Amino acid sequence: MSNIVAIVGRPNVGKSTLFNRLVETRQAIVEEMSGVTRDRIYGIGEWCGYDFSVIDTGGYVKGSEDIFEDEIRKQVEIAIDEASVIVFVVDVTTGITDLDEAVAKLLRQTKKTVFVVANKVDNTQRVGMSSEFWAFGVGDVFDISATNGAGTGDLLDEIVKEFPSKEIEKNEDLPRFAIIGKPNVGKSSLVNALLGQNRNIVTPISGTTRDAVNTRYNAFGFDFMLIDTAGIRKKAKVNEDIEYYSVLRSVRTIESSDVCIFMIDATEGIQKQDLSIFYIAEKNHKGVVVLVNKWDLIEKDHKTTKEYETKIREQLAPFNDVPIIFTSALTKQRIHKALEEAMRVYHNRVKKIPTSELNELMQEVMEYNPPPSVKGKYIKIKYVTQLPTHAPAFAFFCNLPQYIRDDYKRFLENKLRENFDFEGVPVRIFFRKK
Repeated sequence: MSNIVAIVGRPNVGKSTLFNRLVETRQAIVEEMSGVTRDRIYGIGEWCGYDFSVIDTGGYVKGSEDIFEDEIRKQVEIAIDEASVIVFVVDVTTGITDLDEAVAKLLRQTKKTVFVVANKVDNTQRVGMSSEFWAFGVGDVFDISATNGAGTGDLLDEIVKEFPSKEIEKNEDLPRFAIIGKPNVGKSSLVNALLGQNRNIVTPISGTTRDAVNTRYNAFGFDFMLIDTAGIRKKAKVNEDIEYYSVLRSVRTIESSDVCIFMIDATEGIQKQDLSIFYIAEKNHKGVVVLVNKWDLIEKDHKTTKEYETKIREQLAPFNDVPIIFTSALTKQRIHKALEEAMRVYHNRVKKIPTSELNELMQEVMEYNPPPSVKGKYIKIKYVTQLPTHAPAFAFFCNLPQYIRDDYKRFLENKLRENFDFEGVPVRIFFRKK
């Protein structure tokens, strides 16, 4: 994947706004304060028939008191190493600052093509104010406004000239596994443990991850997109816009994923907020794998695991047919087992059962256990078929669908689960008039 554009610069010059402009989505959180973006965020852009990847980075800082400074700087340096073209964003309203000089010094050491982008040229009065940025000596200067898109076309015309090919490797057809949970349960630590590198910033502070961070995992026979999300807290505790948008992106990530790896803290157990997050995944008919993280911190005997698992299933009822794995992202205990289960749940979710096989089994079940009669009327189910939906859904055709009771629906769902492995996947059943 050689067509990669990295956007770098000091904090609050408009990098995320430009990123959103290039990928034509609102993927990165934008706020008028410094330090909003922390991890590297990837998106796909297209211009004049060329496809390219865009990397948004956090603001490059040196000598501040921000505890994330070192980690953000590492992420910026990794992005520069990965990229084939670097877009160095500066603010035309403030001119050259010491931090801009620090970024320019870093870019002078690389042999990559660099474009200096003077952002916030929002009106004709600011045209020409960017001439001082030629003093960096790192590349051509372009006047743009990331907010309204002025000048971005000229910039993209020059960027695509640097690309060797028009196509990049697309990941659209890969399974999407979202790691979800409350803040500080170890989601980013799990991603880093699986990848064997510090892909995401990890600190003991809740809310470290803000954007949904996509990473392709291709190793040990697995190939899928792994998405780290921001921790979801109660609405009452979300008191700033950045966290509100982080939670919004986490919910959207759940909606667009195939399987949710639902992480809970072993030292706290399942709490009310954990159940709220679990129900979001269930309501969207996503596959679920439950990961009990920080299992290394629990004092155990031969009964602990069984008792803990039984308690979790009781709390998750009625949808408790889910794999439960006890892991530790710190010691990497059973983390690959989690991937195996996630892939199995994914296959369960996309499974299609032939209609003949389905009817042969379910007709026998319904013959021995017919639906209970209501008001002297007998219900006859003639036929069953699987619906062409993303998640397993079945339609039962009968003479009086309005009289089918919920307990009989659950009975049929349990029989489907017994005979066809749907572990980790919500199953929907509909009754239709023949």
